[in-house]
Amino acid sequence: MMRTITPRLRTLVLLFLAVTGALLAGAGPASAHAALTGSDPSQGVVVTKAPDQVSLTFSENVSMNDNSIRVLDPKGKRVDLAKPANLSGTTYGVQLKSGLGKGTYTVAWQVVSADSHPVAGAFTFSVGAPSSTVASVGDQEAGGGVVGWLYGFGRYMSYAGYIVLVGGAAFVLACWQRGSGVRAMQRLVVGGWLTLTAATLWLLLLRGSYTTSGSVGDIFDLNLLGQVLQTKTGAALVSRLLLLAAAALFIAVLFGAYDKREEEEKRDLTFGLAIGGTVVAAGLAASWAMAEHASTGLQPGIAMPVDVIHLLAVAAWLGGLTALLVALYRAPADTPVESTAVQRFSRVAFGSVLALVATGIYQSWRQLGSWSAFTDTAYGELLLVKIGLVALLVGIASISRRWTGRLADAAVTETETEGAEEEEAAEETRETVKASAATGEASVETARSGIGVSGSTGVSGKAGSADDGPERAAQLARQQSAMDTARQKRLRDADPHRFGLRRSVLAEAGVAVALLAVTTVLTQTEPGRTEQDAKAATAAASSSSSSSASNSSSGALTLDMSFDTGGKDGKGVVRVDLDPATVGSNEMHVYVQRPNGRAFDIPEVKVAFTLDAKKLGPLPVNPDHITTGHWAANGVQIPIAGDWKVSVTVRTSDIDQVTVSKNAQIG
Repeated sequence: MMRTITPRLRTLVLLFLAVTGALLAGAGPASAHAALTGSDPSQGVVVTKAPDQVSLTFSENVSMNDNSIRVLDPKGKRVDLAKPANLSGTTYGVQLKSGLGKGTYTVAWQVVSADSHPVAGAFTFSVGAPSSTVASVGDQEAGGGVVGWLYGFGRYMSYAGYIVLVGGAAFVLACWQRGSGVRAMQRLVVGGWLTLTAATLWLLLLRGSYTTSGSVGDIFDLNLLGQVLQTKTGAALVSRLLLLAAAALFIAVLFGAYDKREEEEKRDLTFGLAIGGTVVAAGLAASWAMAEHASTGLQPGIAMPVDVIHLLAVAAWLGGLTALLVALYRAPADTPVESTAVQRFSRVAFGSVLALVATGIYQSWRQLGSWSAFTDTAYGELLLVKIGLVALLVGIASISRRWTGRLADAAVTETETEGAEEEEAAEETRETVKASAATGEASVETARSGIGVSGSTGVSGKAGSADDGPERAAQLARQQSAMDTARQKRLRDADPHRFGLRRSVLAEAGVAVALLAVTTVLTQTEPGRTEQDAKAATAAASSSSSSSASNSSSGALTLDMSFDTGGKDGKGVVRVDLDPATVGSNEMHVYVQRPNGRAFDIPEVKVAFTLDAKKLGPLPVNPDHITTGHWAANGVQIPIAGDWKVSVTVRTSDIDQVTVSKNAQIG
């Protein structure tokens, strides 16, 4: 018999589609997780001599290809040479052609951040004087357009498939083992596996176009697919597919051999399935952790295991909630979900919420870094929405727990009542059997009488009448059983406690759909800590440009250079002030600041001046420490005028150091 979709389930489906469409449509291109924190030449600067190279400094390590950094002259022709190279830490550069003329040059870049998201941008600088014509690079919409939308939808479906697969299987094993034989539960878990597998293959195909051209025509480009397989994200997706093969075996055992075992035999197999399923589920969660937010930034060695625990807790709670909803609405009348199963899930959900709170606090601190990031960054605002949805979900869950308690109390009373009813039914059954037996004997006696009267011609007809008694009784018994099952279902559905629980669980599921959508968008949004660091670096660069412009008339020189030694407190900005920046004796001040502009001390700072045109230098200078983040040196001698390279070596620990440099006209 075809099942109809209930109005509540139809509402849930419509809510799912509405929330998914609204969030994915509003997300647009994936927000950059790697931010440009500095460049040489700086944005908008006018230099007297064409530089030999262009360098870009990012907030984290990035991946590049041959076209990641393009430098265009005023007519739009490329003037960069060879493939971009990693110069030091998070600084990347590309060599330029010699003999560049005057005018405005455009630097266009598109890279992939360490947490797998593409980011692009462009800026200009001028040689000699700005020109009237500037090259156009088009819209730098990395990860946007149709391909970006499709990729975002694939990410959402992969999370949803994982949650349903892991949470549904955990619900059957830990809460409702009889559910392994329920067709609706089997379809739910298998559907989760199919969704996750299809979404993973889809993301693998889209990945190449998503991180490069963004063209739909490049989705099936095998060359791009080959490049994707060599990246960290490609390896994570392939690992996920391999683990899904193991998950398929787990599902086959859970709904095959496990379901056919007796209750005593199930206990031993439950332990083995729980261990194996946990390993597979953790491996699948690690395929996200090893390629996204947790794999870069602060404390990746701690962040990745925490991210795995967070995903497992989400799956156990939200996936189990989905399974409970299906059990309450779709379980057959002869295999209802017991109140004990609901109570077990309530305990599992409570433990999952505790794990989510603990891991969520750590992740929030790691990704935000300050209270102000909650309101000053897009990531923080989305995180506040997520926290609100989690709080709402916990509130509705508390209502479900009360309904669960009432259902358990009602189950005790129902069991006592059913015992008396079963005794009465058994007595009625015995009376019915006796009556049926008497009827059968009477029918046989009548058949025999018929034979005596009618002879051989009446044997066939009367014998058939003799067989009608047992067949009719069996038919009536089947009808009675169907009526009893329907009556039990009506009584069960009419139970106010079960009805209240179904409604509260349905409300939980609706909020969970919205929560999953917000979480998916959150994983594509630039972390608050990175966004604030980028803003601080941009502000420092703007301040430096203004300072340089104001000091140029007085002869003073100010250079800002971003650095990253890779160690603890390894990121920052070093500023070199040289006054009067002329031939002869000069006064030099060196300032070291964190990306947010706060001064801090490091073990050592060294400066050297080199004039490549005259093969002069390096001329070392060891400034004295004055106060926090401030070093100074007097009597710095510049022998002749020229385009000097100012190199600063920054050491942040016993083993972590880096040298950054900039060219400047002195004298």
